Amino acid sequence: MRTIAAVFKALSDETRLSMLGLLLREGELCVCDFVEVLGITQSKASRHLRYLVNAGLLQDRREAVWVHFRITETPGVVQRHVLDSLRPFLPGQVSPALLSALNAWRKSKTQGATPCCESDAPGARRATRAAVTSA
Repeated sequence: MRTIAAVFKALSDETRLSMLGLLLREGELCVCDFVEVLGITQSKASRHLRYLVNAGLLQDRREAVWVHFRITETPGVVQRHVLDSLRPFLPGQVSPALLSALNAWRKSKTQGATPCCESDAPGARRATRAAVTSA
């Protein structure tokens, strides 16, 4: 029962639902992507993402000081059923404004306009900020 409660508590926040919707839609995103797109602080983004990790919905991957998140590849039974239920409609609930902000942010990263994690451009390294990952 505790696992089910943890999963539904993790889903009971609009910011975390937006994060999950973006990840279901985009595959993998860095903490810096959530900070920029959602307009929240790095510590707030990390706290929300950690909540989803602890509920067994996400997994993370560290790259230098950056942390990238994606839907867990090995969900538990409860998490698998919840993710399977959300997958058909949650990505479509992500607002066009968030998607537009994400596209603009990605463009600025690939053009080197902002210091962040490795950009989507092959081989393009960006400067890192100190201690970005309190996740």
